[in-house]
Amino acid sequence: MERSNVTFVVEFILLGFSDLPNFRRLLFGIFLVIYMNILIGNGLLIVITKTNPTLQTPMYFFLGNFSFLEICYTSVILPRMLVDLWTQKGNISFLSCAIQNCSFYILGVAECLLLAVMAYDRYVAICKPLYYPIIMNRKMCIQLVIASWTIGIPVLIWLTYQIFSLNFCDSNELDHIFCDAPPLLEVACGDIYQKELSIHVAALFFVTTPFLLILISYIKIITTILKLPSTSGKSKAFSTCSSHLIVVGLFYGPGSIVYLRPESSHSAKSDKVFSILYTTVTPVLNPMIYSLRNKDVIAALKKILPK
Repeated sequence: MERSNVTFVVEFILLGFSDLPNFRRLLFGIFLVIYMNILIGNGLLIVITKTNPTLQTPMYFFLGNFSFLEICYTSVILPRMLVDLWTQKGNISFLSCAIQNCSFYILGVAECLLLAVMAYDRYVAICKPLYYPIIMNRKMCIQLVIASWTIGIPVLIWLTYQIFSLNFCDSNELDHIFCDAPPLLEVACGDIYQKELSIHVAALFFVTTPFLLILISYIKIITTILKLPSTSGKSKAFSTCSSHLIVVGLFYGPGSIVYLRPESSHSAKSDKVFSILYTTVTPVLNPMIYSLRNKDVIAALKKILPK
């Protein structure tokens, strides 16, 4: 039903990989393997950080929470995408689209903030080692995790309401793999400048602020490491930070390109590629990055896997 070019949308159609009809089954298999690896790899990290006595430190407490967040983050996107690939349908109700969009943003912001918390943990451990047990006590760690999960919720619920209160014109087809702001704005009509500005301001704040905190933390960390007298001490300090830095780069790189670049440079194909990178690559590589570069994690895994 249309009135003055405005369509009263009851559902959207996610086009996803509709331009690759002959590769749907192959893509289904690839993404199913990726999703299973994310669940198993991050699940193992959660188990060993909770059960292994040698890993009961703030760093591994945050790593366990980060792994759980990765599972939740990808579970908002991948199961739905797998169903769409298998059924060759992309229909999603208006309410389901709004819930997916809001959940994705809440978990994405939580990931940004938790990465900043993990950088702060490394800063305290390396730059203030004598105060580390006092500053990063159990209560503080729990408070930082809770803050990471909840601090963005009110703003992101309001932002989701702003997006889905728009009028949608002509088409309900979204040329994307999930309900995201850029493709939704493309099918919106009327004056959407204020809504676009709100989205960019929120993205700028929730992406840039944690990144700046990470950057400041690592500038101080590197300065402190370079002052260490022994080469072995420098090597050990760098190795404890390298895994986190790799994960930060993998997550922030594609995400920043999608949400912080000018609207004129957006294209559906590039947005899909970058979205796949930050929704699947980081979660699937996270366990490998922390396992391959961490002797404590490797030792804990060896105790579990043979059994």
